[in-house]
Amino acid sequence: MTLEQKLAALSSFSQPTSASSSAWQAAWQNQGNWADYAFDWSTDLCSSSPDQPLGFDFRMPCRRHDFGYRNYKAVNQFPANKSRIDDSFYFDMKAVCAGYSTIPRATCNSVAWTYYQAVKEFGSLNVTDAQLERIRQTAEKTAQNATT
Repeated sequence: MTLEQKLAALSSFSQPTSASSSAWQAAWQNQGNWADYAFDWSTDLCSSSPDQPLGFDFRMPCRRHDFGYRNYKAVNQFPANKSRIDDSFYFDMKAVCAGYSTIPRATCNSVAWTYYQAVKEFGSLNVTDAQLERIRQTAEKTAQNATT
């Protein structure tokens, strides 16, 4: 396996698309098939932020995000790929949110946006419970105002 092959696989696993997300999840579930690539599959999920903020399960988006960060850093290609990895993280979280009805979806999308901005700005997640509660309250008020 060459560096070019590894980079091609990393690229295919780190696009902000459904196909890329599905391909990565299939690989994650069958890591042994990718042993020759020596990928780092380790994760701390959503770092110091909740993995399931307000009940929204962002564990899989956090896993794929960690995979992108760790593996691009390992091949010294991180700076050129960080933005796309972060965009894919946001894409994955929005996909989680799409499974909810109107009011919870708005709250979920607000949390996803906050998580995305944290990694985009700082390269890591550090969102507090107090910040999440403010997001939930704001989204609920917005949704209530939209229905009245």
